[in-house]
This record gives sequence, structure tokens and C-alpha cells, in this order.
Amino acid sequence: MAAALAVPWGAGWHRSRPGAGLLFVGLYGLYCIAPYTGHVQAWSALGTAVLVMLGSFLWQHPPALPSLGFSLQVPLTSGSGARTRRAGAVLMAGAALLAAWTGGVKTASLVSDLVLSDRAAVQVSALLLAVFGGGALAKAATASVRAEVEAMPEGPEKSKAVEFMGGSRRIGLLERGLLFVFIAAGQPEAAALVLAAKSLARVPTNDHGKHASEYFLIGTLASVIASLAMGMAARAAVGLPVL
Repeated sequence: MAAALAVPWGAGWHRSRPGAGLLFVGLYGLYCIAPYTGHVQAWSALGTAVLVMLGSFLWQHPPALPSLGFSLQVPLTSGSGARTRRAGAVLMAGAALLAAWTGGVKTASLVSDLVLSDRAAVQVSALLLAVFGGGALAKAATASVRAEVEAMPEGPEKSKAVEFMGGSRRIGLLERGLLFVFIAAGQPEAAALVLAAKSLARVPTNDHGKHASEYFLIGTLASVIASLAMGMAARAAVGLPVL
């Protein structure tokens, strides 16, 4: 059902083509539940997806709703923008309740097992240390480079260096997260691909100056060290080979 919603949401149909979105959710949902049509939970899961799709459509278009793409008039689509938005919220709340009823027992069991699992706690804690602790390490390691850039006179070189360093925090968070996940999963080759992709997309050019190159190299090495150390520690803590 998540896949049935991901396609219309990703394509933006819940904003511009709600009829196509509802049709896709219905048809793909029927395909998904075909082996389980004898179970009430399967139909409730389909109903949940339909309610979520319709609720997101109403929530996105409160002032003036476009046509649904067919002649059937839905009462919830009439009225003021505030009423329509409330109707969308009601549908989304109904979908949440229906989803809770559909998979409540199994979901509660899985969540309970996850919360009480020491292995999960180790992995999550190591991930947080790698992502955010590694960020502190990278910031400390690149402090001297940033200080040199701030001390530079105003000009194109300083502007380009500052611009290059501007998006490094968000990229660093994603980089360390991916590196940790692949290392903790025992796939260091995939972690190497992350570094290769970053180098191709973000490597500084001569126009950025030597400070940007130093910042890139030192920050990347700090992120790799933090992710590698925490990934290896997390694997060792749960009894897996370090790599």
C-alpha cells in the first residue's frame, strides 16, 4: 500500500490529477491484496490507502479544488477552504485509525520487540554518534580552514570558498549516515561508492581556491573516520565481525 501511494505522490497526482491518483491507488491496491481477498485486513489496508490519497488531495487544495477527472460529485469537495482542509484532516485521521486497526497487534509486537532490543539500541546509538558526533569532529577538524577563509579580504575567492562550504553540513549528515549504514551492514564496497559519488558531485574546482579543497578533504576524512569507527564498534558490540 505504501508503494501504491508513493507513485501518485511522487508524480504529484494528488495535486494536479487526483482522479488518476485514486485510480492508480485502487488498481494497484487490488493487485497487492489479490492473494488475500478473503481477509478483512487486506480490504481495510486498501481502504486506508484510498482514504490517505483522498485526504491528501483535499488538504492540498483547500481554496479552489480542480476537477477530480470524472463526473461524480464528492460532497466533501464543496464549501470553503477551511472546511475542505478539515475534511481532508478527518479523512487522514480516519485512515490512521483504520491502519491502526489493520495492523495494530502485529505492529505493536514489532515495535515492542524493537524498543526492547539491545541490538537495535546499539545500532541507533552508534548511528547518532556517527552522524552528529562525526559532525562535531569534522567541524573541529576544519576550524582552522574556516578561520583562514573568514580572515581573507572580501573578493571572488572568499565568496566562492564560503559558497562551497555553505552546504557542507547537510551533505555531511547524509554522507555519514549512509557510510555508517553500509559499514554496519557489512558492505564497505557500497560505502566506497558513496565517497565516489560525493567526489564526482562536489569536488572543488580551481575557482573555489585551495581553502575549499582543504576543507573538502579534511571534512571528508573526518566523516569517514567517525562513520568507520562507529560502524565497526556497532558490529563488534552485537557479536558480528568488525568488517
